[in-house]
Amino acid sequence: MMQVQVATPTSLIVNQACTKVIAEGAHGCFGILPRHIDYLALLVPGILILSDESGQETFLAVDEGILIKHGSDVHISVRRAIRGDDLVSLKTTVHQRFVQLDEADRNCQTAIASLEANFLRQFLEMQKAIT
Repeated sequence: MMQVQVATPTSLIVNQACTKVIAEGAHGCFGILPRHIDYLALLVPGILILSDESGQETFLAVDEGILIKHGSDVHISVRRAIRGDDLVSLKTTVHQRFVQLDEADRNCQTAIASLEANFLRQFLEMQKAIT
């Protein structure tokens, strides 16, 4: 068995015993079993699958991050992770979150553009006042 921890910058998403981990790295998908050699991998956005002793699988949609296997411990640190009971519900959840993130990103871009325009306007007014 391996003790697997999946963490984001703000929380611990998973802390459970697993018999198998399947992840996606820069060079494709790979699996880790308890007796595998120690391993380090950069993760790309994708699906992380954790299998427990009973064969039940936990699915996580993860953002980029890093996976470190050392002995029987596997530490996975990612920017974002969303847990799902199955791939269908996970797909729905990820889609909803991405729509929210896209909307937040658009709002942020609008705010930045407004700040830039105000800065330029004030800069030009100051320049006119000096000359």
